[in-house]
Amino acid sequence: MDKKTPKLLTTITLFCVALALISCKQTKEKEETMTTNNILLQEWTGPYGGVPAFDKMNIADIKPAIEKGMELNLQEIDEITSNSEAPTFENTIVPLEKSGEALDRVFSYYGIWSSNMSSPEFRKIQSEMAPILSDFRSKISQNAALFQRIKTVYDNSLKTPLDTDQQRVIQLIYESFAMNGAELDETKKLRYAAINKELSTLYTNFSNNVLADEENYVVFLTEDQLGGLSDGMIKSMAKIATDKGQQGKYAVPNTRSYMDPFLTYSTERELRKKVWNNYYSRGDNADEFDNNENIAKILQLRKERVGLLGYDNFGDWRLQNRMAKTPENAMDLMNAVWPAAIARVQEEVADMQAVANTNGDNITIEPWDYRFYAEKVRKQKYDLNSDEVKQYLQLDKLTDALFFVADEVFNYNFTPVPEGTVPVFHEDVKVWEVTDKTSGDHIGLWYLDPFARQGKRSGAWATTYRSHTTFDGKKTVLASNNSNFVKPAPGEALLVSWDDATTFLHEFGHALHFFSSEVKYPTLNGGVRDYTEFQSQVLERWLSTDKVINQFLVHYKTGEAIPQELVEKIKKASTFNQGFSTTEYLASAIMDMKFHLADPTNINVDAFEKETLEAMNMPKELVMRHRTPHFGHVFSGEGYATAYYGYMWADVITADAAEAFAEALGGFYDKELSAKMVKYLFAPRNSMDPAEAYRKFRGRDAKIDALMRDRGFPVTK
Repeated sequence: MDKKTPKLLTTITLFCVALALISCKQTKEKEETMTTNNILLQEWTGPYGGVPAFDKMNIADIKPAIEKGMELNLQEIDEITSNSEAPTFENTIVPLEKSGEALDRVFSYYGIWSSNMSSPEFRKIQSEMAPILSDFRSKISQNAALFQRIKTVYDNSLKTPLDTDQQRVIQLIYESFAMNGAELDETKKLRYAAINKELSTLYTNFSNNVLADEENYVVFLTEDQLGGLSDGMIKSMAKIATDKGQQGKYAVPNTRSYMDPFLTYSTERELRKKVWNNYYSRGDNADEFDNNENIAKILQLRKERVGLLGYDNFGDWRLQNRMAKTPENAMDLMNAVWPAAIARVQEEVADMQAVANTNGDNITIEPWDYRFYAEKVRKQKYDLNSDEVKQYLQLDKLTDALFFVADEVFNYNFTPVPEGTVPVFHEDVKVWEVTDKTSGDHIGLWYLDPFARQGKRSGAWATTYRSHTTFDGKKTVLASNNSNFVKPAPGEALLVSWDDATTFLHEFGHALHFFSSEVKYPTLNGGVRDYTEFQSQVLERWLSTDKVINQFLVHYKTGEAIPQELVEKIKKASTFNQGFSTTEYLASAIMDMKFHLADPTNINVDAFEKETLEAMNMPKELVMRHRTPHFGHVFSGEGYATAYYGYMWADVITADAAEAFAEALGGFYDKELSAKMVKYLFAPRNSMDPAEAYRKFRGRDAKIDALMRDRGFPVTK
């Protein structure tokens, strides 16, 4: 061999290494460029601690942003697990709490497309990414090295306790990993992850099917079919029909925001039936968007998955760290209220049937008649006309009422942010700055997206784009409330029902819970599902306080305050129709639990729903608030699965707390009691056990008697 060969090989080797290094550098630069150029991944800049660049969202950026965000998050996890030092809170839990920030930013945008601005293009991406995201989550939740470090910190904390908030953090993280299969053997872990992956696709399919039925089923009316409807609703329906290419007609979209008032006021009974059928048949039309097969698969997979962990049913697994603790405790509460609720429905139906008979209508009350005749009974019994009340319920004034309550009870100021200062994703969205009234400190921003539109999911909800934390520098809150009010014609006032006004305050209660946070670590911003509805439900109570009524319920034309006589009628009618509202809700909550306690093998979803309701003596004159095929709370994800009862569990606490305010010297504006509520029931978020927090506020546990009194039901001894 030529003696020059080794030198030549060395030269070639060095050249190859250099090329490899250049290639690596180029790859890294490409990745960095991608992160820099993809707006969804970029750190938020601008005022108020940085805000999302909603005005620069591009749907083409979603998939690459998620893929890069997942990659960065997994790199962060690798850094934690590769640490050779013994696991501690500081070197394991703190970096875990910091991890995933880039991906979290992406999901702030993703959530907007999913909930507020969905489109066929987005749904395609959503369906494609669902199983990929499931695999990603499994890589973290089933990471053996990561869990071992978490377990070591947890075990050590039981011997040598950490600071109180740190102890709560490690407890919640350890329990979450254990509940999600971290302690399973490798074979079971693989199956657990595969189930999650399949479920993620089913959840996406379920929600997209419901949205498709909301978009595809529209009732078009002619001018002679508008009897009973308000001018504002008629104008709105005319615009929607025109937008859909039906000039001269009037469209009733298949959403609750249109269904509810149509069934309440329309004098066209057959059209009421058609609108009712469209709404309550969503996901149940035996077509490509039918959800019954999806539900059956979801139930089977959920039972199999918790079986891997040794649980008999999904409810036992889900409720172990909730206030109820067991499905039996949740069912005991619901069963205690159910008989009184359906008994009240019988009374309500008898009153409605009497009105129908007196009018010579020659009908028997059916579900599509309930709202219509209930409104007539309300007028007869209480001389209370809901349409008259609406004249004093303007959305703008109600928004001012929210700010008034936030000022009086929480010591917050809400100041409008000038348009153009903060990017928004739609022209309808408005933004306010939230500050502490005493110190002037900036707390966060509140976004309001009030109007219904195509691609926006129905209902009302609250969300956060950024939560309060202090462990890695102070982060201020970016919170959003989202509604589906019917947008009025230009120059017209937006008038809402009393129920819609109550819901408006309810969702604002969630926002105030976000703003009140005083926690240090992100994990503590979570919540216990059967408790987190308390903060929203309790805020509803301020709507009927004299200070709100006297200042903000003014006539939309004259500006005159609502007459005291009408106020008294509203208060007297406060328990009116509680049979309907309690029964339709409880039927859904009980059905949720029954589905998850049953054997799902070969289950026929429609038949199970029908047979279970019959066994419960469900009144035939109304239906579940959310029929199973469109019960998104439970089947488009897992947040409310075997947990829909939580609204009632929280309402026991709400009714009990409301009685505390009623007994206080300053009533609902008692400064001492308000401060106590914020301190123990809002600010701690999930840094304290909810039952302990309530005892600190009330001095005892909440009692169901308060709930029964609140709804006008008999209290049994």
